[in-house]
Amino acid sequence: MSETGTAATRPRRRGAARERLLAAAARRFYADGVAATGIDTITAEAGVAKMSLYNNFSSKSDLVMAYLDARHEEWLGLYRRRLAEASDGRGRVLAVFDAYADHAAFAYERGFRGCGLLNAAAELPAGDEGRDVVRRHKEEVESLLAGHLAELLPDRPEEARAMAEHLSFLLEGSMARAGLEGAGTRVEHARAMAADLLDRL
Repeated sequence: MSETGTAATRPRRRGAARERLLAAAARRFYADGVAATGIDTITAEAGVAKMSLYNNFSSKSDLVMAYLDARHEEWLGLYRRRLAEASDGRGRVLAVFDAYADHAAFAYERGFRGCGLLNAAAELPAGDEGRDVVRRHKEEVESLLAGHLAELLPDRPEEARAMAEHLSFLLEGSMARAGLEGAGTRVEHARAMAADLLDRL
């Protein structure tokens, strides 16, 4: 009976340790940067032994990839919640902006520093697979915008694609400025600009 209980709890403990490690990495990578954050810092903050990290991740690079994937999924969750509130194509386009604003409004340990994915990508060397993860995320955001704009412009596919690129640049520029200023105000301004552009279609 006790052997079965021990075996049954082992996967849960390992899963819990992995989640604690990912949560600690997310806090430290965002607040301090990927390069400046060592394994010892992450394990200490997570309250686990260093061996626990290597039982869950093959290397720091593997942990960084898991962090990037988690940030992507986190944003998708914010977007899906906003999308559920949208009633038309215009609202679905603005849901993308709202998801970014929600991200900026989180209570960060050292304040908002912009897009965590782009911050991490800026530290990774050219050719690093982590940069590909970030690029795919940004491409997905633009693709979502393009899909919603296609609803608004069903007979103007080229214009819908061009507008999606335009809005994605507006969104990314606002996030960069918001990160520098430590507040989501620029993202709110970008949303208002996007709404104005949509009203002119």
